[in-house]
Amino acid sequence: MHPFLQKLLSSEMVITDGAWGTQLQERGLPVGAPPDEWNLSHPELVREVAAAYVGAGSRVILTNSFGANRINLARHGLGKKVRDINQSAVQLSREAAADGTAHVFASMGPSGKMLMTGEVSEPELREAFEEQSHWLAAAGADALLIETMTYLEEARIAIAATHATGLPVVACMVFDSGKEKDRTMMGVTPEQAAVALLAAGADIIGANCGQGIEGFVPICKRLHAAGARPVWIKANAGIPRMAGGHIEYAGTADEFERFAPVLKAAGAGFLGGCCGTGPNFIRAIQNVVQA
Repeated sequence: MHPFLQKLLSSEMVITDGAWGTQLQERGLPVGAPPDEWNLSHPELVREVAAAYVGAGSRVILTNSFGANRINLARHGLGKKVRDINQSAVQLSREAAADGTAHVFASMGPSGKMLMTGEVSEPELREAFEEQSHWLAAAGADALLIETMTYLEEARIAIAATHATGLPVVACMVFDSGKEKDRTMMGVTPEQAAVALLAAGADIIGANCGQGIEGFVPICKRLHAAGARPVWIKANAGIPRMAGGHIEYAGTADEFERFAPVLKAAGAGFLGGCCGTGPNFIRAIQNVVQA
């Protein structure tokens, strides 16, 4: 494991941040619009999200760069703005964490295209992730987070693409399929993911998105047992549902407060929230960690 992460994990479970996309939507981002572009057009609102998490007690905050690889940005006519969008993402989060209480982990999500069907090639994926990770590192990110991956091969390619940066790398899969909701979309188990991601060079492995926090307990246990190191966990605020033409999440901050110690016992070293969560969820986790 990278020395930076070893030091970060040396005292207590690290509280990360919550959702970004749904928080930006609350601030006016239209559904379906690329959140990453707001780094350029609405920087004050992006910074506001990051600052709210720092204020809630996050020791690690992410960047608004989840979809900022060239393949995904090209879908929105933004393929030539990879450098500007990624560097702005890091800059805005660093400004929000200027008091030194939080570290900045740069978010890297999937390409949005499927390798297995030939929509994108392995070299194209690698080049896109190399480019994104280069600009995130150059802007001063403390670590890289490869998250919300549903295809193991894409995750492995992304990890390999980050090696030149020298930064610590966290890699997370989505486990929300199968009878027990403990497999990826392609049927990969936590054990299989742990072995493959660590072999590819990830420092920390984990899971995010897909389901509410209770479902992450057995997944965390299995990742921890298979990987023999602390696990990164960011659960949704429950399963999303449509209500009145918009998406709602039924999960509560109280649930996160209740399950935080359970996840810590299951091997979670990093804990935060994904879709539908906000600063109140982070404060709820903080109540348990500091108790």
